[in-house]
Amino acid sequence: MSLISKLIIDSFIDSIWMEEGLSKNTLSSYRGDLECFALWIEGLYKKDILKNIINEDIYKWFSENFFAIKSTTSNRRLASLKKFYAWALREKLIKYNPCLLIKTSKQDKNVPKTLSEIQVEELLKAPNTDTEIGLRDRAMLETMYSTGLRVSELVHLKTNDVNLSDGFIHIVMGKGGKDRLVPLGEESIYWIERYISNIRETLTPLNKKALFITNRLEAMTRQAFWQIVKKYAIIAKIDVHLSPHVLRHAFATHLLNHGADLRVVQMLLGHSNISTTQIYTHIANERLRKLHYTHHPRN
Repeated sequence: MSLISKLIIDSFIDSIWMEEGLSKNTLSSYRGDLECFALWIEGLYKKDILKNIINEDIYKWFSENFFAIKSTTSNRRLASLKKFYAWALREKLIKYNPCLLIKTSKQDKNVPKTLSEIQVEELLKAPNTDTEIGLRDRAMLETMYSTGLRVSELVHLKTNDVNLSDGFIHIVMGKGGKDRLVPLGEESIYWIERYISNIRETLTPLNKKALFITNRLEAMTRQAFWQIVKKYAIIAKIDVHLSPHVLRHAFATHLLNHGADLRVVQMLLGHSNISTTQIYTHIANERLRKLHYTHHPRN
């Protein structure tokens, strides 16, 4: 990638970071998409990312990658280009926005995988809580299902983030850089208290503030928790593809199934946009349809 393109992209990233305070992951996505387009346009036309770009160039870039990437990735890349060229036009670096008339492609509704309430119960009961590792794992699984935390939020919990007397967890700088309070259920409070009093308070981990730690006395990682979930999925004989994120989906779906308001679920999950949360209503509505079909006398 040419130095000119790199400097232009750097200026754009710095600008939107200062104006919108976007997260590192979001900024990284913008940078990656723009660098990918810059490399392609330089290789094909020998010109930088701003030099006489027209909408046909962008159409060609997307058409060449049509079968190689998902529609969600394609739409994200287009969103990156639209934001970049809107900024470039505002800064008077270009006279014409080449993305102005380009529309996003249709994409299938991505319904998250989830577990039934019985499957969750089996998973939560799988750890052997007579052992230190099993007690820690039960506390982590209960916390995940009780709060719907993101995996990264769970493994980065500090001991002072958890208020067991008031029954809340303080999530510091979640996705999008927003703090939030999430209530704990009685079961999760019970298991966290047992874990802290029986294990955590007796150890001196390398990261003294970390709540959940490995048997090497290091802070828990996403990869380690992934292995924990897979281990207990096998023990619980859960035959669906299971990841830590599925517990977050189960949390949201089960709340909606039991009558929770969508906006409340949005707040608990830490979604900035209600449309992100609405995907869960598809699962809840499907359950209602099946119940209606099974129990209605006219069916």
